[in-house]
Formats: sequence, C-alpha cells, structure tokens
Amino acid sequence: MGQLTFEDDCLIRELDSRYYGFLDLSNSKNAELRNLVQQTITNLQNYIANGQAHESKNSSDNKNAIQKLEPSTQAGEHMENTSSQNNDDTKPFEQDTKEKVPIIEEKPQDEHYVNALCKLGHLHLLLGEYSEALSAYQKYLRFRENNYWTNHAFMYGIGVAYFKLRCFKWAIKSFQELLYLSPNFTCANEVHLRLGLMLKHCGEFHIALKHLQLALLYTYPSTFSELQVKFQIAHLYEVQNKHKAAKDGYEFLLNEKNISLELKADVYRQLGWMYHCVECLGEKKEREANALNFLQKSIEADPKSGQSLYLLGRCYAGINKVHDAFLAYRNSVEKSEGNADTWCSIGVLYQQQNQPTDALQAYICAVQLDKDHKAAWTNLGILYESCGQLRDAYACYLNATKQISFQSSLIRKKQAIRMKKDTIGLSKGLSQRITFLEGQLSQAPLPSITSKRRQLCSIEEAWNLPISLEMNSRQQQTAQMLPRQVTKQSPVQGPPPPYPHSQLSQSPIPSKRIKEDGTGQQEVTQNNSQTSAQNLINISESLNQRNFNAMPESNKSSEQSVLDTFDDISNDIYKQNESIKLERLSHDALSNNEDSRHDYIGGDNADLSTTFKIQMDSKQLMAAVKLLPIDEPPVHCTILQVNAPPPSPPDCPPQKLTRDQLLPPTPSVHLENKKNAFSPQLQEFCLKHPIAVVRGLAGALKLDLGLFSTKTLVEANPDHSVEVRTQVHQSPDENWDTSQGKRVWACISHRSHTTIAKYAQYQASSFQDSLKDESDKGFPGSQAMSDSDSKDSVSNSNIVLKRKKHKINSKMLRFGTNVDLSDEKKWKPQLTELQKLPAFARVISAANMLSHVGHVILGMNTVQLYMKVPGSRTPGHQENNNFCSININIGPGDCEWFAVPDAYWGGVHNLCEKNNISYLHGSWWPVLEDLYKENIPVYRFIQKPGDLVWVNAGCVHWVQSIGWCNNIAWNVGPLTARQYSLAIERYEWNKVQAFKSIVPMVHLSWNLARNIKVSDTKLFELIKMCLLQTLKNVLHIQEYVKSKGVEIRFNGRGKNEASHYCGQCEVEVFNVLFIKEQEKRHVVHCLSCALKLSPSLQGIVCLEEYRLSELQRVYDSFTLHRTQGLAYTQ
Repeated sequence: MGQLTFEDDCLIRELDSRYYGFLDLSNSKNAELRNLVQQTITNLQNYIANGQAHESKNSSDNKNAIQKLEPSTQAGEHMENTSSQNNDDTKPFEQDTKEKVPIIEEKPQDEHYVNALCKLGHLHLLLGEYSEALSAYQKYLRFRENNYWTNHAFMYGIGVAYFKLRCFKWAIKSFQELLYLSPNFTCANEVHLRLGLMLKHCGEFHIALKHLQLALLYTYPSTFSELQVKFQIAHLYEVQNKHKAAKDGYEFLLNEKNISLELKADVYRQLGWMYHCVECLGEKKEREANALNFLQKSIEADPKSGQSLYLLGRCYAGINKVHDAFLAYRNSVEKSEGNADTWCSIGVLYQQQNQPTDALQAYICAVQLDKDHKAAWTNLGILYESCGQLRDAYACYLNATKQISFQSSLIRKKQAIRMKKDTIGLSKGLSQRITFLEGQLSQAPLPSITSKRRQLCSIEEAWNLPISLEMNSRQQQTAQMLPRQVTKQSPVQGPPPPYPHSQLSQSPIPSKRIKEDGTGQQEVTQNNSQTSAQNLINISESLNQRNFNAMPESNKSSEQSVLDTFDDISNDIYKQNESIKLERLSHDALSNNEDSRHDYIGGDNADLSTTFKIQMDSKQLMAAVKLLPIDEPPVHCTILQVNAPPPSPPDCPPQKLTRDQLLPPTPSVHLENKKNAFSPQLQEFCLKHPIAVVRGLAGALKLDLGLFSTKTLVEANPDHSVEVRTQVHQSPDENWDTSQGKRVWACISHRSHTTIAKYAQYQASSFQDSLKDESDKGFPGSQAMSDSDSKDSVSNSNIVLKRKKHKINSKMLRFGTNVDLSDEKKWKPQLTELQKLPAFARVISAANMLSHVGHVILGMNTVQLYMKVPGSRTPGHQENNNFCSININIGPGDCEWFAVPDAYWGGVHNLCEKNNISYLHGSWWPVLEDLYKENIPVYRFIQKPGDLVWVNAGCVHWVQSIGWCNNIAWNVGPLTARQYSLAIERYEWNKVQAFKSIVPMVHLSWNLARNIKVSDTKLFELIKMCLLQTLKNVLHIQEYVKSKGVEIRFNGRGKNEASHYCGQCEVEVFNVLFIKEQEKRHVVHCLSCALKLSPSLQGIVCLEEYRLSELQRVYDSFTLHRTQGLAYTQ
C-alpha cells in the first residue's frame, strides 16, 4: 500500500462498486488508472495474505474460527450451474442473523483487514473480474454478517457480481434489500433496471414492469437511455402476449427522432417477428408482407445483425420461398452469428427438399454447437427414422428427451404457459416414439454383413466424420469465438423468449410429416426455446451493443454466444458514458449520497439510531431529530426494532419430525350450546393453535346459513359482480401437469367476471350434470362422493377413479370468488346475522385491530363470499399482513383444508423458489411429499357445513371444495403482541419484495394508540416503537423539505378517508404527502419517488395530514396501562 502516492491513494479510496458501468477501465484512455487499480489489487492481496498468516499464528482457535467462517469460495463453486438460476445447490448469499456463526473477536487493526476485502471486491468488479469480486465480497460478508446491510456499496457490488455470474436468485435478493434500505441509492436506477430484466426472466412480469417504470423516473447519471428502457417495457408486454401494448410501444419508439440505428434495428426485428407469429395482427398474407418488410428494415438499420437475417429466413421458409430462406440463413452464418438455431433451420429446409445427407450435416452442426439442442436432436431422430435407421433414431430421441426433461424443470409458471405447448407436444410424441422403437428394436434381428445398405451414416460416424467444408469452417470459426466457459456447463435457459409466439403450435415453418408403421405422425420441428435463449441478446441490444468498438474482442464474441445470453446485459457494454470523468461522478453523483460514508467501514451512523428510544417523549425526540443531517434525504424508515437487519424468511425449526408429527391431528372443538361459543376458553383455544376447527358453531348459535345460500343471494342481488377463476379439476392432494405426467407446484387459473345469477345457473347445471354422469356410469358407491358423508376426501375408491379421470381429461371448472358483501344496504340481513358470533370472531369489534383502521379494506374488515363447485381451489397463501381469518362453510358440500404452521413458512417459501414460483405473487398448490421431505408438517381436515375454521396469524393454508358449497370469510386482528409482531414483520418484508401491504400498519398503529389502552408490555413496546420510528421520520422529512425551501401545507384528513400509498412504489405514505403541482390527477408520492421526479423538489407540493402537535399528543399519551386487561376509550 505504501507504494502509492497520496494522490493515487485518494483516487483509489474513491473507487467502489458505484462506478461500475460508468468507468471503462478497458478503454485505452484509462490505461493509467487501470494499472493503478491492478497495482492496488496486488497490494491488497499481499496485505490480506499477510493478515491471514498473522491470524493463523495467533491461536489455533482463531484459525478454526476462520475456517468455519470461510468455506471455499472458488470461482468454480460459485459459478457451477449458474445458468440454472434457481438451483438451490447454489447458496452463496445465505445468512441467518438468528443463527450465530462464530465470529473472530477483532482487534482494532482487524477492521482494516475486513475492509480491505470489500475494497478488493470493488476493484475486481471494476475490472470485470466477477468471480474474484464475488469471492472477496463473500469473505467480507462473513466478517460483517451482523451488519452487512449498513454498507450499501457492498450490497450493490455483490448484487452486480451475482447478476453477471447469472446467480439471479441471489442478485435479486441483494438488490431488493438495497432498495429497501436506500431507495435513493446513487445507482438505484441501475438496480431497478437489472431487477426488471431478471424478474422478466423469472416470469414475474407485474413486478418486472414496476421496476422498469421506476428506472425511468430517476434523474441520476445512467448507463442506459430512456428509449432503451421503453424498449424493454414493450418487450415485456410482448412476452406476456399483450400484443397490442407491445406493438404500440414499438411503434412509439420508431417515431422518436433520437432513436439510434441499433435500437431501431431491434424494434423492427421484434415487430417483424410479431407480425409473422401473431394472428390477431391481421390477415396472414398482410402479416407476412409486414413481417418481411420490418425484418428487411431491421437489416438495413443494422446490416451486421445475423439474428434478423435468421428470422428473415424463417419467414421466407414459412411462405415456402426456399431459395430466399437459404440465402438468408447463409447470410446469417456469414455474419459470424451462425448458431445451432440457424443450422437446425437449414436442416429443416434440406429435409423438406428431400436432401437427407445435407440435412444430416446441418443437424450435426447444430448439435455440435449446442449439445442440448432438443429440436435438432428430435429432427435428427425423425430423419433417421424416415430412412429406416431405427437405432440411430432411438439414440437421437433419447438425447432430445433428456434436454426436454431438463428444460421443463426450469420452465415453470407463466413461462410454462407460453413455452410448453411445443415442448409438451414434443415430449408426448417422443415418449410414444421411444416406446414404439424400443418394441421394434427388441424384436429386430442383429445387423449382418448382408443387411441392406444404410442411406445415412450412423450418428457416431456422422459425429466424427468431416462434414462439408463450409459447415466445418463456419463451425470452427464460431467455436473459436466462444469465450472461456464455466466448467460443468449445463444448458442455459435465457429469459422469456423475445419471439414468444414461435412457441405456439402453429409452427411458422411447414412441417414435413413422416408416417411410420401406422403408429402416429412426427413433425419436423423448428427450435424455439433455444432461439429464445440466443435471442436474449436482441431483447437487450439497446443495452448491449451500443459501443462494440470500445469492447475487447472477447466481449464482442460473448455477445453472440448462446452460453452467455444473459451475461452481458450490462456494464462492459455500457460504453456510451465513457466520457463521464471520474471527477464528475465523485462530486456530482456521489457526494450527495448518504452511502458515500460506507466506503470502507459500514455502520458509522449506527450510534445515531441507538439514541432514539421509546422512553423518549416527543420533545426529546424533536430535539434529537434536529441533530440529524438535512443535507441528505432521510434514510429508510422501518417500524421494526432499531438497527434490525432487512427482513427475510425464517429458517424452519431444526428438530426432526417423525411421520406422525408431519401429519398432526387438527385442533378441533365441538360446540354444544351458545354458552360454549361465548366462553373465553374458546378464544384461548383458537389463539394457541396455528389453525383450529370449531364444529357445530352454526347450530349452537342458531345461525341462519340459508341467508348465504345461492338461492337467497340470487333473490337479493342477482346482478352483483362475481370474480371467476377457471381451473383444472383435480384431486385435493394432487396437482398434476397432465402434459408432463408429474406433480408440480404451479396452480394455473384464469380470471374473468360474471354475476351472481349467471354463476348460480352454472353452479346448478354443474350439479345436474354430475347427477346425470353418476347415473350413466352407475357407480355403486357414487353416494360416497356426497361431501358431508365423507370424513376423508381421498379415502374411498371412487375418488381414486375420479382422480384418474381428471389426469386424463383435464376437466375445467369455474370458481366464483371474492364476492363483496360489504354494502350494508344490499346485504343487511346477512351482516346482521353475523352479529350472533362471539366478539373475537366478529367482523367489527373493539377487540379487532382491523376495526381500528378507520376505512374499508375489502375482504379483510368486510365479508367476502365464495361460490364453489367440486374442485374449486384457493391456492396456498398467508393472509394479508399475516392477520387471522375466519371462514364459515355455508354448505351443502364439504371443503378440504391443508395448513402449515407459521414457523415453517420460510420452508414453504424456499420450496416455491425451488419450483420457480413467487411466494407472494404466484399461484401455487404444494406437493405434499415435497413438504414432508423438507420436514414441514401439514394439518389436513374436512370443513363441514356450519363449521368455522380459525386461521391463526401467519398460518400457510390452501383449500379445495369437495362438493357444491358457499363459504364466507373475513380477517380479524386480535390485540396480541404476536399478531402485531407478525403483521409488522410482513409489512416490512412486503417492502423488500415490492409488494403492496393492503393493511396500512403505520396508520393503524397511530389509530390503536388513539383508541385503546394496552396492558401487555410486549404489545405496548412494539406499537410505541412504530410510533417512535414514524414520528422521527415525519419530523426529519419536514426538516429536510423546509431546507429545500418547500412550504408544507396542512391538508387534513376526511372522515373514513383511505390511507395513502405512493403511486409509484406502492409503499404506505403517512402524514407527509408529495404531489406534482401541475398534475391534473393528483397522485401521492413518497419522498423517495418525489426526489426522482425532482431532486430539488421544485414543482412538488408537500401536504400534511396531521398537525405535529396532534401527533406529539398521541405519542406522549400512549403509555403502558397498569391495570389488568384492556380498556377501550369511547
């Protein structure tokens, strides 16, 4: 370190991960700085090595501790199987703050050693040495596991390293936590963009769109243009099959005057392929003409685009212009972008022209370039089978099946909806062909010398024999251009296909049908999913190909590599900003950011936070806030404990459960009379179990359930709206993907709307059809299917028979859900009847937290009705903000429930991730055996008519109706510390996940402080901490706003006015609202989003909902009530 001059040392100290993408150290202009960075890396490595040697001499205990802290972080380990983004074997960023890892007791000089690791990571990152950067960052993380979140530059750096190494699961986690902690982070726009791209890849389209739109708001220096982000948004619509929105987005870009030629080429290519594939864009002849026109314009804008030439060839082939197709494919290969897709398509053309030898050569080229190319293997198998070479065909089909099996495990959820049609057909057909060929080959005689001469050489000979000169030279050229690849490669699945409709059953290339022995037909298939992997480059060329001349040659070639499709979405291609000087960034962009103080040592401001304690009164709090800096925006406000880490799913309890413990009996109680229903023991019973069934409730309380019957509902309000979910009818404990013949987690349903009267008609006709079916089939035990007679929904043989039928026929059903019964004028008899319930279970009660919100939250503090036919499913979930819920079965049929205790929700979350399904946003139905394997217990029981199910706070549950029935449900919030704690934990975790909390916990907490007296010490401390944190934040924001010269206007609150949420990021906005001055429709913004719109807050109106004096009075008045029980103010 001593070799550096003072000026060099200052310069190096300034460098960290925030310069990534802005500072191009590969540019010759920055050669001197690059040498300085490399010299510093050498010095740091020597310093760290000396530090490790010193530590090893100190004591064997310390050595052992270091070994425990630092498992191998070799690049190969981090990068193994990184192409499979959600591989659970890759766990480089897991840490659990609850589980203490042994930490070395550091001396003062050790702080420099730890920070040197972080600096080393930053410098490796700036050089594009991602595995080395990740290794250094992870060593730093192990020393800072209890406060890593205070160093925001580190969190950004490790997120970028994970992103570049395609560990998307961990990159998303790091970036989400960073935005949660610091929404105004200097590179927040870069973070939003990367999150948008990764979430798009993972099929989380709604949240991806949110991040891409947020990326557009920032005024910070950026490595991408506004038009490039809008291109990503248009493509996002395209992969969702929202063709009109995508087309409008692309056409908007073409009308922009300052659009670059590269981006214009991308847009024309996307439009061309859309016109080729999407039927709703016009008549076929007109669409094909437009497709050819746009693709040719794309080539004119970017003559070097081999991808556009390849797609042009596909279009020509689709209209049987074979010669033109060959020319386009040849030109594509000539542009040094010949890939497996191109050769596969060439093979299809040769095969269609009855040139099997040439087709063989093309297919061999394809599978040699990409050994996992399922379409090429399939077509090769079809070719061999058509020539009577069954053993070779069998080998090719097996290779194709392996790749389909691998890829189908990666393609889940929303991607599966779009991509699996071809894959499913391929998989089914291949299975049939393989079975048929196995039978043929088992009976076939051994080959002899006198056997008929083969038309084609065998697959082994074709693989090893020299092929045509052109193909061979092109293949070698492409292979030489491939960059160094990670060892133990596995097939890379790119993001959602840029040309999604190539996946549809109507293949744009006429398929040659080959009939073999009358057993069925096979189609020559074009590759589509691998096209999508290669073509990710084209999704993001607006980011990737701006300055090829500024890139090293190896980076250019990696752009074309199928194996690196997602690797180069960012940074080393973002060269358009290379003119930004280091000085400019350090002064303009970084000096005004609160994270600059985290350059070396995280947590410098931790002591400030600890000065705020719930024992302070409002005057002391105001005095303390005035000491906080106002030259920067207030930092993130959390209502959890001071200095708490970012919330994350908990680990499951460690104790191993027996098989019986994995299937616990469901807590249940049978009520004999009204006295039992109103006894305090019933509430205690419900509160101490994760889930409970209260049987006989309707009879004990003489509830008139007929008021909620379909007949009564139709008579009362026949035109009332019903949300309908169309689902596949399956057995309650199974969730089959019928195409793949296996159980899956994805539970797909489609939303529509109807009226109560129309759904009632469907419900009745469904029942009549069932009676007719049972009568026709003459099942002797069909009456066992009557729900209220069966204790176990899967115990009798008739249901087994039904289950098999569902797997084969995939019968569809319609589930009427979320029927709003909140209107007291429309549903007065029904709502009045529910007043008969005991206080703890009522919709409105002083003991129910949700009754103190002060406004309606549909389905939570109001009643919702569910109208069901057999098989209607409510997928797995926890209730909003972990509140308890009440569910009463109206009948006449039963429902079957599955539930997991809240302590195990982290395990369920991990299984969702393993199955590529979002825990919060996704629709999932757990595979029970998966849960048991992970040591997760499951309650399972039948809810009969008149039974009340109590779902305790945080309990994970999923429900299926066995018969025809209606259910009513709502949420309640008992005034307990456990309920409040789980609610605020989920409130904060929702922020991390960018998921809107529909319960405004801050607003609710202040109302609770106004309305109730709390004697429970733990509950009091939790609510008081929320008041402290939010009042501190309000005071700090107001001081900051005043420093900007912005006047704060008092706005007040109307009676029953709903809580406010930011129109951009959807976080709750309490007391201080920001609105654009000239906006016709007043949209509320949080401070962070207001600063994105206007860093100086000019043109922004600041409104205040409550006088500070009122908040101070509420805060000071909220004290621990010393008497027993809870007293409520009027």
